[in-house]
Amino acid sequence: MASLRLRARYRQILLFFIRTAASILFWEVILPRLGLRFISKRSRSTRLRSIASRFRALAIHKGGVLIKLGQFLSARLDVLPSEITDELSGLQDEVPPEDFTKIRMLAEAELEMTLSEAFENFEPEPLAAASLGQVHRARMQAGSSGKGLSPNVVVKIQRPGIAELIEVDFAALRRVGAWLMLYEPIRRRADVPALIEELSNTVHAEIDYLAEGGNAEKFGVNFAGRHQVRVPKVIWSRTTQRVLTLEDVFAIKITDYAAIDSSGIDRSEVAKELLDTYLKQIFEDGFFHADPHPGNLFVERVTKDAGDENQFQLTFVDFGMVGTVPDQYQEGLRDLLIGIGTRDHRRVVKAYQSLGVLLPGADVKLLEQAEERMFDRFWGMSMSELRKIDRREMMQFAHQFRDLIYAMPFQIPHNLILLGRTVAILSGMCTGLDKNFNLWNQIAPYAQKLLADAGVSNWQTWLDNLGDLFRDLVSLPAQTGRLLSRLDRGEITLQMPSVNRQIAQLEGAVNRLVGAVIFAVFLLGGVFLHNNGEIYLGYAFWGSGLIVLLVMLFLSLGRSTRN
Repeated sequence: MASLRLRARYRQILLFFIRTAASILFWEVILPRLGLRFISKRSRSTRLRSIASRFRALAIHKGGVLIKLGQFLSARLDVLPSEITDELSGLQDEVPPEDFTKIRMLAEAELEMTLSEAFENFEPEPLAAASLGQVHRARMQAGSSGKGLSPNVVVKIQRPGIAELIEVDFAALRRVGAWLMLYEPIRRRADVPALIEELSNTVHAEIDYLAEGGNAEKFGVNFAGRHQVRVPKVIWSRTTQRVLTLEDVFAIKITDYAAIDSSGIDRSEVAKELLDTYLKQIFEDGFFHADPHPGNLFVERVTKDAGDENQFQLTFVDFGMVGTVPDQYQEGLRDLLIGIGTRDHRRVVKAYQSLGVLLPGADVKLLEQAEERMFDRFWGMSMSELRKIDRREMMQFAHQFRDLIYAMPFQIPHNLILLGRTVAILSGMCTGLDKNFNLWNQIAPYAQKLLADAGVSNWQTWLDNLGDLFRDLVSLPAQTGRLLSRLDRGEITLQMPSVNRQIAQLEGAVNRLVGAVIFAVFLLGGVFLHNNGEIYLGYAFWGSGLIVLLVMLFLSLGRSTRN
């Protein structure tokens, strides 16, 4: 019976992704290539909301890894459309709890004692239900929680059978990943199977509560001298591989903006503190909390001094998903942050290279030009200011660097998947706390701090830039000589790519228009014949229209490949 249920789960997950991919292919690829982009654009908002709604329903019903995927997507306020993030935001609170009888049986088997023996009081109603486990409030017997700790605790208990569900979910995701690798643009930029395996390893580590307790203690040591960050203490006497007991530190959820405001806490300060803690975790500790979704972060007001009324404390919970910065990436990440903070476009591109995020053969010079232009125009702008930029200006930028955008010379090293996921969620959370959040204002002083810690002054940065310029000037005569020699031998032909491209685009538009007209004739003719009793002739017209549609798609894909 269980085997049949797991197979049905596998098929349902695959079917959802197949339907979603087919819908996106039809509306966002086929129709625009036939010159019918206006139809796709007009219905896009409704379609995105529908896709997100169907995924949310599937995730709530199935649980497991799908919940974690939905929580990640819901936090991407900075890049994903509001139709998706709004629809998925409820996943933070809509995970259905497990039956308490099953939870009790698992906990008592793990602790090797009844709950009444292990705790003075245990609340059957869960405080929070997550994708892999759920949390209950409890009270320890007097003196048994540890010196200086409150007897009030929370007990995290793993969902029964979650290990089997994880295996099924990742089996389905591996199949989807294999399909994605058949698409050449994705295959060039990401090793999707490696990314899925990295995520699988992370989730499997997350269901080991002994390891999670150790992670919480390590995080606490790293922030021991920072009073604005709180980490719960582990009650090891009531902790096993599938049961974790911690001191109760629950407070205001970081996305409960109304409660934060009513408590007198400045949300913009919370956003700054949140980012600052992650800058320390990533660039100083090399060990970071990798699941910063709203259910794992709390804020509470604290008063340390009589005249200090607006102090707050940021509390982290759930250390099942943590990440480490591999040694080979530490220097590259520091260079990337320094380059962004000091507006050094060359340093940023060099950091890309050392991190391995550029494809072989990437046009480094063109990428440097694009980075420099972006710094000149967008550096220092808040998220609200970035959203107000005229679309025509963005189109002008895209036109100027169209070759770079078309080539998309970036790839995703699987070792950085957790870090990328964490930064993505963090960006969305900071933007949610403060719509005017200015990332640059916080990165710049931290970048200067990293420079100072490394013993590198502004003079050294300028000398590095002068060295790059000198090398370019020294190589210029040799490059010019080689260019003239190739011209003299007739090895180089001069072309006008912009004119050629415009002619090709005009030709393609005309062909798409003709194809669309022919397709519409067959489609409407088939409807007319079918309604007038000529059923088989109507089917013939529809079949002919389908053939025209496929031919137009094939020719359009052929032109894209040649371009």
